[in-house]
Amino acid sequence: MYDELTEVDIKKMQEEIDYRNLVLRPKLIKDVQYARSFGDLSENFEYKEAKRQQNRNSSRIRYLERMIRTAKVVKVDHSAGAVGLFDHVTLYLPEDDEEMEIQLVTTLRVNAGDGYISKESPLGKAIFGKAEGDTVTVQVSDTISYPVTIRAIRPGEDDENLPISSY
Repeated sequence: MYDELTEVDIKKMQEEIDYRNLVLRPKLIKDVQYARSFGDLSENFEYKEAKRQQNRNSSRIRYLERMIRTAKVVKVDHSAGAVGLFDHVTLYLPEDDEEMEIQLVTTLRVNAGDGYISKESPLGKAIFGKAEGDTVTVQVSDTISYPVTIRAIRPGEDDENLPISSY
């Protein structure tokens, strides 16, 4: 399985790997050494926490490296009138009689609370490639679905300021 990511996603992941290797890792090693100096490791909370932070950092580095290694790099293509990657989309939810604005992003930049929805999510899959005025059914599970209407599409950019997700 691979993730569809953009060149900006890859660049941001490499920057985080570099930061974690060159800045954070040496600091965490010093933290472990300092905590170890307190003595008895069996009841040394500071040592256990320093080791946990060090392991968490190493785990994140491995995760990001694996994402880069297995990624399929995609280009941001804006088809006229169709929902594409990084587009801002205004949706109408007839069941709630509400409108909501989302931006379709890669899996690495998801933040549903702020309106950044993955193109791989049920909602993202349902609206990707559809046109303004289309009503589509979002299939959440075998038994749960809901309709949405695409009210407006505004082209977006692969913004480097949009952070990548942490864990």
